[in-house]
Formats: sequence, C-alpha cells, structure tokens
Amino acid sequence: MPREAPPLGILLLSGGHERAHYALVLATGAAALGRAVTLFASNAGCRLFLAAAPLPEEPREAALAARGVAGIAELLAAAEELGIRRIACEAGLRAEDIPAAALRPGVEVAGVVTFLAAVGEGQIVTL
Repeated sequence: MPREAPPLGILLLSGGHERAHYALVLATGAAALGRAVTLFASNAGCRLFLAAAPLPEEPREAALAARGVAGIAELLAAAEELGIRRIACEAGLRAEDIPAAALRPGVEVAGVVTFLAAVGEGQIVTL
C-alpha cells in the first residue's frame, strides 16, 4: 500500500506579489497531487487574504496573464476549490493593523500553534 504524502505547510511572511504568487503555485501544485496543504500568512503576507484583493491589481499580473501564467485571483480560486486550508495569523493581522473582517471568506484567523498542529510531521516552506 502506498504511503500517504506528508502535509505541506507554507508560511508566507512577505506581502510582495512574487512570493505570494509562488506560495499559491506551491500550495495548489501540492494539493493537486493529493497532499494536505495549509497556507499560513503572517505580517505583510496577510495581504494575500484581503477581500479587497490588492495583489491581483499589481502590474505583474497583466504580464503573467499575457504569458499564459495563472495569476493570483485564479490561484486563490483554485486553492479554495482544492480545499487548501488558509490561515491568517492573528498576531500578524494585529501587527499590520488589518481587521479580520477585511479578509476573504473562508480564511481562518488563528495562531502559529494551529499552523504547526496542522502540519504535524509534514514539511514547512517559508516565503
């Protein structure tokens, strides 16, 4: 019987487009392979989960679309469809002065202990 793949935890600390985009690429790729994935955003990384969606408005999005690369909005939709657990760090939200009400639907607010428990013995990637 094949061994189940370990969970993948992705820790997003950066609010920049490139790191947020690649966090979503990693998350959706791993989930498509059947891995349990938790995407945990803290500090400026919490911008990825804003309902107002500032990252899809970045100029780089148009360049990606022109080159046939999925952008942030597409990847966020895929992450939701694939059942990726999305957590905004409670302390990170406070540090960035972002109210929980400003987050996209389906994004949990929790702490690092919740993230670590979700990943367990799995792998963690930090961006």
